[in-house]
Amino acid sequence: MAKIEGTFENSSSFRVAIVIARFNDLITSKLLSGCLDCLSRHGIDVNESSNQLDIAWVPGSFELPIISQELARKGKYDVVITLGAVIRGDTPHFDVVVSEASKGVATVSRETGVPIIFGVLTTDTMQQALERAGIKNNLGWSYALQALEMASLMNAMS
Repeated sequence: MAKIEGTFENSSSFRVAIVIARFNDLITSKLLSGCLDCLSRHGIDVNESSNQLDIAWVPGSFELPIISQELARKGKYDVVITLGAVIRGDTPHFDVVVSEASKGVATVSRETGVPIIFGVLTTDTMQQALERAGIKNNLGWSYALQALEMASLMNAMS
């Protein structure tokens, strides 16, 4: 029986792209900070002059899939991380954005073979979003860990 799993030992050689939504940037910027902290602690150069990391800003979470697709198709990234925050309001807009963003990201990952991490918070309130972006726990860190594990796992599969 073969046991195949990702590790965090050789992550310093990975190329990572982050696609981040500007909408709810109070939340997404905190997710980005957590994400960058994790990547840095695992050997990824996160400085402005880095050749291991690219960050693309999009207007909102609905636009995450199209830019993730463009980056994944370039063939230069081991993994793409999407970061966004969709907070429920009084209209069905929340459901549409969450549904299309999640389906779009999943489709891009399957079609390109590049792992795309779905780092979009979907919460009922701003307080819940703030708690997940750093007050209690910064999920940006977790999304980065998932990215490193998936990049490692995909390398192990080839």
